[in-house]
Amino acid sequence: MIADLQCVVLDCPEPTELAEFYRALVGGAVNQEDRRWAVGDAWATLHTPSGLVLAFQRVADYTPPQWPDPTRPQQFHLDLGVPDLDRAQEQVLAAGARLLDDGSSERAWRIYADPAGHPFCLVRH
Repeated sequence: MIADLQCVVLDCPEPTELAEFYRALVGGAVNQEDRRWAVGDAWATLHTPSGLVLAFQRVADYTPPQWPDPTRPQQFHLDLGVPDLDRAQEQVLAAGARLLDDGSSERAWRIYADPAGHPFCLVRH
């Protein structure tokens, strides 16, 4: 095992509004204090009673998915928590991932694509 699932992140135009919508469906706490994420205008979280965390990320000029139209696919990514970004990067690249953005040395996450092109982040925890 390289990482643990931290949260599922959904792109959207209004992060807090979408977090509140899902809170109404599954319960939980919107923007609960958590050292893993900074919330604000562009990012919101929902800590569900089951322990799963959903996160919502503002995207400029958001275009919603159009099921089942593949030209407007579903939009989300996984955040995977790791203790050591460098070691985890070696492992995910060896497993077939592709580095998309290694960020700055101060940033606590890096962005990759899985073999099918879906983005995911490794997040230092």
